[in-house]
Amino acid sequence: MSNKTVRVIARVTSFPDKVEELKGLLLNLVEPTRREKGCLSYQLLQDKTNAAEFVFIEEWAGDSAENAHMTTAHVQDTLLKAQSLLAKAPDIGRYVIIG
Repeated sequence: MSNKTVRVIARVTSFPDKVEELKGLLLNLVEPTRREKGCLSYQLLQDKTNAAEFVFIEEWAGDSAENAHMTTAHVQDTLLKAQSLLAKAPDIGRYVIIG
């Protein structure tokens, strides 16, 4: 395992009445993202006790791959469409393995 890989944990919260609509948008990101160069792992989770909470767990080959992901048409389109569905701004953390 390379210490140059980047792990991303992105938390996304929908308005309670927009859960299914946001879920559909987020699910549409999964397959195109998994095909991106440098994507090692990309998973979408939904909180079992609060359906409005979604988390992406991602692993990228490096910063350039993760940065390129954020500029893809499917991500940009989803960000635009999701704006009115989000209860708050996404919380995106980027991490490296240190141990």
